[in-house]
Amino acid sequence: MLESLLNEVWVQLIVVIMGGLLIGLEIKGYRVHHDSSNEHELGSVRTFSFIALISYIFAKIDIYMYIIGYLAILSHFALFYYFKLKNTRSGILLFLLGTLVYSFGMIVVKFNIWFLIVVFVAIVFISNINKKLEHFYTIFDEHEIETFSKLLLLSAVILPLLPQGNISEYIPVSFFKVWLAVVVVSMFSYVGYVLKKYIFKDKGYLLTGILGGIYSSTATTIVLAKKASSNNTPHLFASSIIMATGFMYIRLLGITYAFNFEIASRLLVPFVALALLTIGIGYFMYKRATVELMTDLDNVEDKNPLELSTAFLFSFLFIAMAILTHFVVTNYGNMGLNVLSFIVGFTDIDPFVLSILSSKFNVTIESASMAIMIAVGSNNILKAFYAYIFSKNRAGVLSGLALLFLGVLTMGIAFI
Repeated sequence: MLESLLNEVWVQLIVVIMGGLLIGLEIKGYRVHHDSSNEHELGSVRTFSFIALISYIFAKIDIYMYIIGYLAILSHFALFYYFKLKNTRSGILLFLLGTLVYSFGMIVVKFNIWFLIVVFVAIVFISNINKKLEHFYTIFDEHEIETFSKLLLLSAVILPLLPQGNISEYIPVSFFKVWLAVVVVSMFSYVGYVLKKYIFKDKGYLLTGILGGIYSSTATTIVLAKKASSNNTPHLFASSIIMATGFMYIRLLGITYAFNFEIASRLLVPFVALALLTIGIGYFMYKRATVELMTDLDNVEDKNPLELSTAFLFSFLFIAMAILTHFVVTNYGNMGLNVLSFIVGFTDIDPFVLSILSSKFNVTIESASMAIMIAVGSNNILKAFYAYIFSKNRAGVLSGLALLFLGVLTMGIAFI
């Protein structure tokens, strides 16, 4: 037993000292490449090795001894920092690293060696991330930090605080489900937005259609139809518009799986088949394009989908759709729901689809699935009109006819 304890101590001691030594070498490498002046710096490679050794010895002796040791090193850090400030140098990175190295001893005593290795890897990774961040800053819009903060606000802050009981007898959905719908739709839209704006920045029209289907197929149809009105590449724009609808099926299927597995399972085969058919038609149109692909989309605005005003508007529409659907189902049954689905398809279908998925209406899985497909079909018909009205040329005719066919086909499948 004593031999086992001694072996454990030796392993811990070696790992701690090696950790301090490697951090010291990392700092020395940084000085060689970035800092020609070594005045008033915090020691050498040996200094960090000794800090690690002291931290382990003091942690093994007593917690109070460990605290006293830290206060002593901290006062030493303060003295060095005073001289740095006198030389108009204010960086504290080395002091932070010294403090982290001093924690190595307590980490292996209180936790284990693997935790120390994880901490060490994190230190090395963060220390070398500066170059990557400099490149990141050149391509990343500073307002995206605010955008990402909104996503965290919508999901991690607001969502857990909302009650999960139904809002009222006439609104068969909870505030939690309403906001969850906002979060899920925002996530899908945000992924499309980021892919479109940053990952595929030099994008062609076909790729814009594909990513637009994840973002918003209706908005993408309008934008591309307007662009097609002043271009001589009808097959190219028609293929892009059709591709947006193809990926809209995939997007809606993903949202459906997030809320209702049974309905999603029923929609899986028809939606995947319709998506493949639509993408196939779009690809056929793309192959017919005879003019070289253009990648200049400066006139297409990548609008941030995480505006809080949009989120509140969506939640209001969600509740309104839940109330309307509840009224229609209660008074007119499945036939009324089908008629409502067709009418809703000529607006934004996301709130309606999510109200069907999240609310407990007195309808069967089959009726709910049919209502969603009818709404999607009529929405395709709406996009067919948009494609023609905003382009008024052959691109609008080609894409409009295809979307009209897909709309009728989708609704036809719903009744099978």
